[in-house]
Amino acid sequence: MSKADAIKTFRDLLSFLTVVPLAKTDEFVFTSARNMWLFPLMGGFIGICSAGYFLGARFILNFLVDLLNFMVVLHNELLIGILGAVMTMAFLLVFTGFQHFDGLVDLGNALGIKQLEDRKEIAHRWIVTTKGAFLAIFVELTAVVGLFVLSGDVGIAVRALVVAEVAAKLAMVTIVWRGRAAHEGLGSRFISYAKRKLNFVAYGTAVVLGFILMGIAGVLAILVSALFGFFMMHVGNRVFGGVSGDIIGATNEGTRALILVFVALTWGFFAGLFWGGMGI
Repeated sequence: MSKADAIKTFRDLLSFLTVVPLAKTDEFVFTSARNMWLFPLMGGFIGICSAGYFLGARFILNFLVDLLNFMVVLHNELLIGILGAVMTMAFLLVFTGFQHFDGLVDLGNALGIKQLEDRKEIAHRWIVTTKGAFLAIFVELTAVVGLFVLSGDVGIAVRALVVAEVAAKLAMVTIVWRGRAAHEGLGSRFISYAKRKLNFVAYGTAVVLGFILMGIAGVLAILVSALFGFFMMHVGNRVFGGVSGDIIGATNEGTRALILVFVALTWGFFAGLFWGGMGI
């Protein structure tokens, strides 16, 4: 890949996965589909952006809370932890253009409907049902809780944010690479272009990044995300008769929440077992 091609690929992938408008033509969708093996790297970049926002938000919140403490006594760490987690998840939703969040809502809208065609039809309508709202809010609040628990150690929270985004993108690779298209649309475009053995590179990249950032806990988080991708592929088959753009988006959001909670629950054990002697 030439330098010009590499720059174009990065620009197109960033345009597809975020709201950053760098792509010059609509070809960025096909470029993204052909280069899904790079998704974990892009997830790492998005994770670094979210980690930077998280640190910036906490800095500003610390300043504001200290300022307010002159007038009223506040529980600093609790308030900063909650607000920092909420603001960071909100940043990720905005930064990614709500496109994955929309898939989560559409999946919730379709749950519980008996006929397959009715489930597909409601997923394409611009509505939010009670089930859709509940699923979306539940998943995002789960991510907030996970990040809030981790924010007791800011360094770990920063690393977990990056690992969670890498894992989320690997789950997307998994569901697209191994799934079948539910219908013609964005999902079918990705599935038709992404059936490549080069996707194995995505798994290797994700495992290496997970290990560098969080050791064995990071590697296990990556493996959990791949398994969750297969689980979501099964959900897509049951709900929509295959993988659709909505299922791909829901997979991203669900994986992020799952990994943040997974790391929050397991990091103490793995840190003491593998990293304690290194002082990390």
